[in-house]
Amino acid sequence: MKITYDDKSDLLYIRLDESKQDVMNRRVAEDVVLDIGDGDKIIGIEILEASTHVDLRKILPIQHEGIKVSA
Repeated sequence: MKITYDDKSDLLYIRLDESKQDVMNRRVAEDVVLDIGDGDKIIGIEILEASTHVDLRKILPIQHEGIKVSA
């Protein structure tokens, strides 16, 4: 899993599966887009205007083995 945050665009992205595959984007809320991959599995979650939906101080930086964080 990889979590990235772009403070310029206020976008939080959680990548659950890092394998290369074609994805289909499915907007499930005004500011939430799911990336759907092979077998209809969710491989990514994009949160637009993230700072209005998530307390970023609680998740960034994340310190956990196996999780990469870009801030």
